[in-house]
Amino acid sequence: MPSLRPDDGDELAALCKAAGDPLRLNVLRALTNDSFGVLELAQIFAIGQSGMSHHLKVLAQADLVATRREGNAIFYRRALPHTDLLGGKLHAALLEEVDNLNLPGEVQSRISLVHGQRAAASQDFFARVAEKFRAQQDLIAGLPQYRDSVLALLDKLSFSDEATAVEVGPGDGGFLPELARRFHQVTALDNSPAMLELARQLCEREALGNVHLQLADALNHNSLQADCVVLNMVLHHFAAPADALKQMANLLHPGGSLLVTDLCSHNQNWAREACGDLWLGFEQDDLARWATAAGLVPGESLYVGLRNGFQIQVRHFQRPAGDTHHR
Repeated sequence: MPSLRPDDGDELAALCKAAGDPLRLNVLRALTNDSFGVLELAQIFAIGQSGMSHHLKVLAQADLVATRREGNAIFYRRALPHTDLLGGKLHAALLEEVDNLNLPGEVQSRISLVHGQRAAASQDFFARVAEKFRAQQDLIAGLPQYRDSVLALLDKLSFSDEATAVEVGPGDGGFLPELARRFHQVTALDNSPAMLELARQLCEREALGNVHLQLADALNHNSLQADCVVLNMVLHHFAAPADALKQMANLLHPGGSLLVTDLCSHNQNWAREACGDLWLGFEQDDLARWATAAGLVPGESLYVGLRNGFQIQVRHFQRPAGDTHHR
């Protein structure tokens, strides 16, 4: 048996110390499929910011949480265990046990409150900028910059003549004519009356008789299912993207396809103010991990580089054909 170096013992001790506090275990549970800033975590767990910062420092020193800078803010998420490294198996076992914990009801309520605050900020933005939506989007990535890539991926998939599609957050409706040509019935869901009115005007101009517009929150739409669900530059407006992907999976028939177009992770904080973005893009691995957790199988991906330094990812995820109990 090889002996532990003193530094190795320190690493294991830091891991055990970090796991030896109920609050820190609950923080890890809250970060299962989400990321929060220190102020949000202080609100969720009803403690002061300095106290929460201390607990996060202990978790970070044990490599149990990782940080990601979103403009001027730092968000915390769970670090993935590396089972081939010292302490990795213990780390993995700890997270497995943590995931079996039930967060206290008041903590769950405050998480919902934080998500609600994020969602309200996004809705307020779209209510204010509906009339100049396209100009705002073009600051980063307008539909013409990724339309062909999405269609290339969409046209590789085999849908029947009776197949149906849902577009979540259609914006001003620019992509709806493409879906209307490819699907028997298309439903567009948006929780912004102002944006839905723009989509309605486009459908009227284009005479899209097979498109149904619905003012609805896609995260709470349990009665609708389709063969294809499309999210174009929408996921970064969701308060909890991982939870949103689970809800999108619930909208799919078995064997159905989810197409997600969004920005890769970036650090251009002005996008929050100019475009109402809640998240500055996403790591490719995070999207794949969240989709897998939602019961989806990652498929083909395309990447589009833009002149202004952004990169777009176009991702395909599929609900297994035999998955009849997913909802």
